[in-house]
Amino acid sequence: MGHLVSRGHELTQHPDDADVLVVNTCSFIDPAKQESVDTILEMAEFKKSGRAQRLIVAGCMVERYRDDIRQNIPEVDAVLGTNELDAIVALCEGVALCEGAAPNANPFEPYLYHDLTPRVLSTARHYAYIKIAEGCDHPCSFCVIPQFRGNFRSRRFESVIVEATRMFAQGVREINLIGQDTTSYGEDLGIKDGLPNLLARLAQIETPHSKWIRFLYCYPNRINQKLLDTIAEHPALVKYIDMPLQHASAAVLKRMKRGSHGDYFLKLLERIRATIPGVAIRTSMIVGFPGETEADFEILRQFVQAAQFDRLGVFSYSDEETSGSYHLDAKVDARTIYNRKRNLMALQRRISKQRNRKMLGQEIDVLVEGPSQETDLLWQARMSTQAPEIDGVCYLNDFGDVSPQAGDIRRMRITEAHDYDLIGALIDSPAESAPVPLVQPFPILAAIR
Repeated sequence: MGHLVSRGHELTQHPDDADVLVVNTCSFIDPAKQESVDTILEMAEFKKSGRAQRLIVAGCMVERYRDDIRQNIPEVDAVLGTNELDAIVALCEGVALCEGAAPNANPFEPYLYHDLTPRVLSTARHYAYIKIAEGCDHPCSFCVIPQFRGNFRSRRFESVIVEATRMFAQGVREINLIGQDTTSYGEDLGIKDGLPNLLARLAQIETPHSKWIRFLYCYPNRINQKLLDTIAEHPALVKYIDMPLQHASAAVLKRMKRGSHGDYFLKLLERIRATIPGVAIRTSMIVGFPGETEADFEILRQFVQAAQFDRLGVFSYSDEETSGSYHLDAKVDARTIYNRKRNLMALQRRISKQRNRKMLGQEIDVLVEGPSQETDLLWQARMSTQAPEIDGVCYLNDFGDVSPQAGDIRRMRITEAHDYDLIGALIDSPAESAPVPLVQPFPILAAIR
């Protein structure tokens, strides 16, 4: 989007208004692939009924099924892999469409954006994502990401700092650092304790307003004391650990090629909570992995009960044909996988509700998001321990003396607790509002919504 806008193209969120349609796809697991295919076919209809002249398919599905897309969906005019992003302008302008390939692009040269790459923020103005690394070197047998994202590679330290500084100057209040494994940041560049040092530097960026900095997707065996101490030391670093553990049975983790076991994870959780008071811990689990027995699942259930996670996501195992686990024996049937997922989520729902009830009456800072999409009567906000898009939210039903503004960090008293969400009242007058710059002097472009 940044490349297109910097070349003078206008973006629209309405496909019937577009001259060119670009579908950015995912192919990590079967549901993502199906959603991608459905969207491609849906957009293809606009070439018949709308003004669209071209349909371009981009992203991870192209890396896995480039030839299949070309052969089976004739409405697609061009494809764009994850390492060919610089060619998007040429494709949208009609260059090399006859060849069906991106011009001057090398699909085997690893792509990694930097601080001079033009961007359009597709999130709301008050929060943004920064990718600090690309690719992955872990051998997890269920995962196909390294096959189309390549080996792990970090962005330059100063490149991340420059981009974050620009975002904060534009009024962004919350930055979320992402990568396939953020805890490996800097290792390929020879930087010791790369992530803790990066977080400390980001926390020290001077801003006219308070800020939140979060990192996602940390690998459990890469969490060291330096990282935990750094999070605890800096107020701008939100007290939140996102650490996908995937399972607790040693036998299943071994087949996943991740290693470790539930007892080690419990000791790690104890150390995290001891170092960072008030920390919220999020994880994700996979149920139905090949060879997972009823005993293995019971170990997982007992572990989740003991761990008392603040946030937990459960994924059904997806048997991807190019993954290492595809060739494993003892596959678990779909009905059993479905039941285990429901069972584990029911357990976590009870845990989440109990933990939320303990927060009744507490006063916390929240980042105001805007009017709720559920009802016009409520506004939506998030605690720092609620990551955007994946966690629960806070609903505001009492604004106090001053109406909220999207992007404000306000004080809320919790009055109701539900399974995943909280309801509360604003109890302060905002000392500050998120600044809105008059100009955009940076390559990061204004949000499209």
